[in-house]
Amino acid sequence: MTVRTRGFGLGFSIALTLASALLWGVAHLAADRRRTGIALMVTYVLMLASILTVLTVFSSRLLSLAVQPAWLTALTIMVATLGVVWTGVIIWSYLLVRPAPANRVGRALTTVLTIALCGLILAPAVYAARVAYVSRDVVNTLFTANVSPIVSQDPWNGARRINLLLLGGDAAPGRPGVRTDSMTVASVDVATGATTLLGLPRNLQRVRLPQGPPRERFPDGFTGAGPDTPGLLNEVFQYAEDYPEMEPGVRKGQRGPTLLKKTISDILGIPITYYALVDMRGFAQIIDAMGGVTVTIREPIVYGKYREGLLSPGTRKLSGEEALWFGRSRTDSDDYVRMGRQKCLLNAVAKQADPVTVLNSFEKLAAATKRAISTDIPQNVLPDLVDLAQKVKDHKIRSLNFVPPLIDTVYPDWTLIRHKVSQALSEQSSATQHPQAAPQTGSPESPITLDSACR
Repeated sequence: MTVRTRGFGLGFSIALTLASALLWGVAHLAADRRRTGIALMVTYVLMLASILTVLTVFSSRLLSLAVQPAWLTALTIMVATLGVVWTGVIIWSYLLVRPAPANRVGRALTTVLTIALCGLILAPAVYAARVAYVSRDVVNTLFTANVSPIVSQDPWNGARRINLLLLGGDAAPGRPGVRTDSMTVASVDVATGATTLLGLPRNLQRVRLPQGPPRERFPDGFTGAGPDTPGLLNEVFQYAEDYPEMEPGVRKGQRGPTLLKKTISDILGIPITYYALVDMRGFAQIIDAMGGVTVTIREPIVYGKYREGLLSPGTRKLSGEEALWFGRSRTDSDDYVRMGRQKCLLNAVAKQADPVTVLNSFEKLAAATKRAISTDIPQNVLPDLVDLAQKVKDHKIRSLNFVPPLIDTVYPDWTLIRHKVSQALSEQSSATQHPQAAPQTGSPESPITLDSACR
């Protein structure tokens, strides 16, 4: 392979080595290795054509593939293999066209060039393979493995809407267990992506628990574990974890979300399909990993155990710790104002987590995400959820919060809550299908409003 049929000067050696890095086979043709050169060129052209086809024709499916462990494994192997083969071609080309041994300076320069070219190919290949590997690890860590084969082409089993329970767990120092201080159900139309957020305040009292052991223990509504717990909705999660008999046969770590899903499903009158819990302390680490988050603060927000901090009004970038207090502070405000700020924060993070930001801090984000999020979403529905998320972006998200004066949190009207949920979802369906005939958002006839927390 190292025997040459003709000699090359320094300029030609550099030019041919560079050309071979951009188009495989150029150096081989120059060295009178036509068969090999043509074969390398055809392979290179076919490879580029395949990549361009995937990026154009199948671009809408790329995100779906990115959440499938098998595809991520295959991508890791393919990228690593491509990097090795490409550098091999560069080195092979260099050996064919390098200057004669007598030209030590020329050999040194072409050697340095070849090493640099190999680095330019290997570095992004190694990074891409690493990203694919870490992504696979995140998917396998966060999402449950497929426990049963897919028997239907419809991942939603004929349901018109999928309802996701989104929980924010308050990780306050000195507070044992998990208190779900943020509870929102995202009800998404699977056909259109139209979404309504149904917000439940943490301080709902006398909550009706589902049939079975929970209802038997609290026939008149949830009252907590004793005098130190007031019996609010945000305590149901941890109560189930502390008392296994509330959810017999369910393993530790899943008893809380299982009971809370059933409870909120019963409150709203809609089935809860899956849940996702974000630990707020871990959420702060995610924000730090992406370099902070920019929000608009309308009123001064005092934070800290001893009121030692202040978030001044204006548009500013918050650190993870500041964003945590932005979302959880109740000083000089109340739970309902805080609910609005939490939605603002989530919206801001979602909008600012652009591909460049994610790639620049990918490993930090992946590590923080694994620590911060838990869910029961199975891996086999992830591709369909990703596709559904693309549809959601095409619609304005509407919200309905069950807070005073609509709902008395001490003596909630459960029938009214169910009625408002049914009304909100039916109106959204009507607005999607017949936009001109639907009532205007915010009118007395409509309980839903456009989510404007971040405007």
